[in-house]
Amino acid sequence: MSAFATVRKAAWDTETTGPNPLEDRIVTAAFIVRGGGREDRVVSWLINPGVPIPAEAAEVHGITDAMVQADGQDPKVALDEIATHLARAIDWGMPVVAFNQSFDWSILHYDLLRNGLPTVADRVGPGPLPLIDPIVIDKQCDRYVKGSGQRKLKPTAERYGVQLSDWHTAEADALAALLIAEAQFERFPQLNDMGPQQLFAAQKAWRAEQQAGLQEWFRTKATPEQGGDPNKVIDGSWPLIPAQRAGGEA
Repeated sequence: MSAFATVRKAAWDTETTGPNPLEDRIVTAAFIVRGGGREDRVVSWLINPGVPIPAEAAEVHGITDAMVQADGQDPKVALDEIATHLARAIDWGMPVVAFNQSFDWSILHYDLLRNGLPTVADRVGPGPLPLIDPIVIDKQCDRYVKGSGQRKLKPTAERYGVQLSDWHTAEADALAALLIAEAQFERFPQLNDMGPQQLFAAQKAWRAEQQAGLQEWFRTKATPEQGGDPNKVIDGSWPLIPAQRAGGEA
């Protein structure tokens, strides 16, 4: 068992009205704490985003307008609670895991700003932050995965032996990300040799390299049907800064 498997760590996930972190909004989120010889802790939120939930988004995560209108929390209250949980975990030095972390981080960032609340960055400072993104690690450490869509959450989980009965809820996706990360630290022991600061810097560099490779693929190989337009490809910094956008990869 790797050292990472035994430490107290957090994972989180959001489900949203769409894939644009600058404009879309969080409708449900989950925050999980696990390890350290203590019981798991799960906190979840159902949020009324104040805008209609598109049918295509509801089909993915199962959250409808009727549900959030009946039982959804006020976004200002819920978003502040989510940010508070993340800030506390970061302040305590806990690894914080999310699959495609930059998307969840960014959509929360802009949702907090929209509601007049301090961002997570405002609460914890510039870092380095103990953030872990299993998709970035997967692309770096297992570079030759073949097949379209095999880097998405469910097939990635299957490759690491993670099995869940429920998918596309925030709780399930957060747990899947956490279990994938545990499996990665077991499979790739070199990850255990990095401290939080070194791992954060490494992931930023890996993600920038991965995004540069993706941009090159869009420029040179993607068909129009595959979205072969370089203007649609996101920049490689992480977490995202204003004026950048990302699509979810779940």
